[in-house]
Amino acid sequence: MSDYEFDAIVIGSGVSGGWAAKELTEKGMKVLMLDRGRMVEHGTDYPFEGTGAWEQPYRGDTPPALTESDYYASRYGGAGQTAVKDFMNNDRLNPYAIKDGPEFRWVRPGIVGGKSITWGRVSLRFGPQDFTANGQDGHGVDWPIRYDDIAPWYSYVEAYAGIAGSKEGLTHLPDGEFQPPHPMNVAEIWAKERLEKAIPGRKLIPTRVANMTEDKPEQGRSRCQSRSQCNRGCSFGAYFSTQAVTLPAARATNKLTLLADQVVTSLEYDPTTKKVTGVRTIDANTKVAKTYRSRIVFLCASAMASNQILLNSKLEGSDKSFANASGALGRYIMDHPMLTVFSGNLPQGVHADLIEYGRKPTGVYIPRFRNIDGQDPDADFVRGYGCQGGGHRDVANATGFGASMKEGLRKYGAWSVGFNVFGECLPYLDNTITLHPDKVDRFGVPQALFNVTYRDNERKMMTDAKVQGEKMMKAAGLVDVYAEERPHIPGDSIHEMGGACMGKDPRTSVTNKWNQLHDAQNVFVTDGSALSSTSCVNPSLTFMAFTARAADYAVKQVKAGVI
Repeated sequence: MSDYEFDAIVIGSGVSGGWAAKELTEKGMKVLMLDRGRMVEHGTDYPFEGTGAWEQPYRGDTPPALTESDYYASRYGGAGQTAVKDFMNNDRLNPYAIKDGPEFRWVRPGIVGGKSITWGRVSLRFGPQDFTANGQDGHGVDWPIRYDDIAPWYSYVEAYAGIAGSKEGLTHLPDGEFQPPHPMNVAEIWAKERLEKAIPGRKLIPTRVANMTEDKPEQGRSRCQSRSQCNRGCSFGAYFSTQAVTLPAARATNKLTLLADQVVTSLEYDPTTKKVTGVRTIDANTKVAKTYRSRIVFLCASAMASNQILLNSKLEGSDKSFANASGALGRYIMDHPMLTVFSGNLPQGVHADLIEYGRKPTGVYIPRFRNIDGQDPDADFVRGYGCQGGGHRDVANATGFGASMKEGLRKYGAWSVGFNVFGECLPYLDNTITLHPDKVDRFGVPQALFNVTYRDNERKMMTDAKVQGEKMMKAAGLVDVYAEERPHIPGDSIHEMGGACMGKDPRTSVTNKWNQLHDAQNVFVTDGSALSSTSCVNPSLTFMAFTARAADYAVKQVKAGVI
């Protein structure tokens, strides 16, 4: 239509936004991508790539005072290092609010590309049980799709992004389109052999990651160089990021306009047509406000930011969002509980003659083993957890000064194997993000207000993980076994989901099976906010698959004249 400058607007440029831009432009649409972060160009804007700590300010550690004042949330995402800090949101300049009582840690990037630059790259599919669990145990709203609906799209994005992994034949952790896995080291192989023999059915497998083991010359990308500095940016394009993968593809169509430093404040809505008619922005540098128009909108700002935008998109003369006819907007906020850890050492002398060269970017994974075929009789919780970890060998504990310390640093300690647990968070109606009634940010947007807690099910699950983890380490023959359950704070995992959950019924959900707003058919929400449950696996691959699927559907609807 002549009123539209663009066919589609994509809000956000991370994992979901990058895929939306790629898919929509390649299908012939003229696309505007908006991101509130500063521009980061692939290869040229990775200032600490390949550098040592001695080459970085403060030897790679952000001063505690600056961390506390400006990057307090980033501490918990492992992003307080100098090499990563400049990619992150400044929490003093862009604050959020927490309701009295529960704590929430919102770790955000501040760059084009979003968390696709700094993510952990673990790429696991949800399994069939994850799409039926809500309906079976009554928590949250039933998913409007099943695994078979999304499986082809998992395959599509895996093949393009480049996922390394091993095929294991597990129904609850489906295989994908894999490049060869990163090889396990001797400690991981040692533990795998003994654990799987000691506990039949238990698996220890190479972690499935978006770090390629084979080149993709057609994309200008090279396999992983085993530097394990991924969150600084990778000029080789060895891991999936917007900058390395989806943005070049979208730019190659000559149909993409990308604008950085654009803060999307809200969506403009026409109650007569029940469609969004514009995207309102404020330039982060000039503070100039502008509204952009398009036929369709893909909201991919990241789960909590997308919720904030929708909540602030109010009906004229009302405090209510146009997207909240159901009353479910901003509810069912979820994040994986974590920080239950367990580890052990290989017995003295085992592989004492071996060390590992290079820094492979991944480790090993123990897939979910609790409540797989119905409810385990000894489990006092529903759903389950997975365990991510790896084996390594550090230098010995050198003490003293001078020559004696240097001599100590030439020696190695025992090989060890350790794990961190990621569990499933149930969708609770009263785990919410709302808008603060009084506090606004520097752009005049009401601050996001979090009221999110873990409950008995998550606590019991993490306690069980500690007990089971200790049992597994001992069963595998490890010594000096250690297990601990640390405090679990929502947001720690940086796997935020929910708030605009999918569902069949517009009265109880915000989006439909195509990630389409029930209340505005030309808006598609394809980041974590649309997920109805969390599974216990890392969700980024699922965001990619849903985005590609929704883009395919949206373009077909536009071409058919439905939208």
